[in-house]
Amino acid sequence: MPSFSSASAAARRLAAFAALALLAACGDSSLFTAPDRSALLAPLPPPHYPIIFVHGYNASSATWATMVSRFKLDGYTDAELVNWSYDYRQSNAVTASKLSSKVDSVLSASGAHHVDIITHSMGALSARYYVRNLLLSTDKRIDAVVTLGGTNHGTATAFGCTPISCSEMRPYSSFVTKLNSTDETWGTPRYATWWSSCDEVIYPTSSAKLSGAVNTQTACIRHSQLHEDYTVYTQVRDFVKQTPQGL
Repeated sequence: MPSFSSASAAARRLAAFAALALLAACGDSSLFTAPDRSALLAPLPPPHYPIIFVHGYNASSATWATMVSRFKLDGYTDAELVNWSYDYRQSNAVTASKLSSKVDSVLSASGAHHVDIITHSMGALSARYYVRNLLLSTDKRIDAVVTLGGTNHGTATAFGCTPISCSEMRPYSSFVTKLNSTDETWGTPRYATWWSSCDEVIYPTSSAKLSGAVNTQTACIRHSQLHEDYTVYTQVRDFVKQTPQGL
């Protein structure tokens, strides 16, 4: 004759089995199904939107050394700060295509659903061309486009150089005319510009502003100081730190 304790244990096992059977009958099959492998391998979204930095003409990723270091001090990781270089002599349309590939690779590697793009000078043209011409108007992968001293409406100083990227930067060029037609802040991104009345490269200096953007006039600083100035940095940081679409 079984003991009272063994009978009690058997009863508990029977009750547990009955509960599992009831859950299965109610449709909760997840208890009996292995998790999807892709779900296990997919990276979790980062705490910030990754930032892709786009330098200007006759420059390189070294442009962003100071700003990147400041973002790191404020809690961003290396994976969230993509300091990217490209051939500044090529057409800004070609650079936009390469930027498109970079955005997709950053999203895939980070698990993020959105990125921010911070540009200096000519870098504004490729970033804006990418959003306007290579994305659907409803695409939300780009959260914000920031331009520091951007050649948004061209600059007269671009008559002093010869590559195709220079001709595209000239005032009233077909490139900037088409880019600014209909809507200067195309699509879903938030747009912000920073410009200085003392900018010796952007002429006229008001060329850096965009209709429909948050346009911020800085102190009297030079073109290359726009990515070095601490006040500009804190304003840019606070703008991109917002996560209006969730992570």
